[in-house]
Amino acid sequence: MKTLISLLSLLLLVSCQKKSAKTFDQLEKMNWLQGHWEQKLPEGLLIESWKKENDSTFSGETYFINTKDTVHFETIKLTQKQEELTYSSTIAGQNNDLPVDFKLTLAKENTFVFENPTHDYPQKIAYKKLNASQLIATISGQQQGKVSQESYTMSKK
Repeated sequence: MKTLISLLSLLLLVSCQKKSAKTFDQLEKMNWLQGHWEQKLPEGLLIESWKKENDSTFSGETYFINTKDTVHFETIKLTQKQEELTYSSTIAGQNNDLPVDFKLTLAKENTFVFENPTHDYPQKIAYKKLNASQLIATISGQQQGKVSQESYTMSKK
């Protein structure tokens, strides 16, 4: 009888505990982004690399290399806090070297769109997974009063 009471007490204690395990479901939907992506262009090579830092954060780098130099370099963080997923981009020499945040506004199937309507350009960043080895990254928005869009089809290496 004493064993039965102990067992029931233990079951009651375990069932009453709050589950503290956090889920990062928004970020987990983008696990496919991890890895090294490239697009060869006539002007040079565009590279984007992503890795998982922890359960709530991916870190990335994007750079463009022409024949001799790196002409563009940015660091990126994808961070989930509670239910909000944020894409933060930092480019040396821009925005006082501070990150610019873009909030997730669309997540469906293999398409993810992040927006910051107050940023000069771009105001929108989108990733679309085409298949296991290809994605399209698109930046868009108003630039000098005109609608502008640039898309990059990258392959996983």
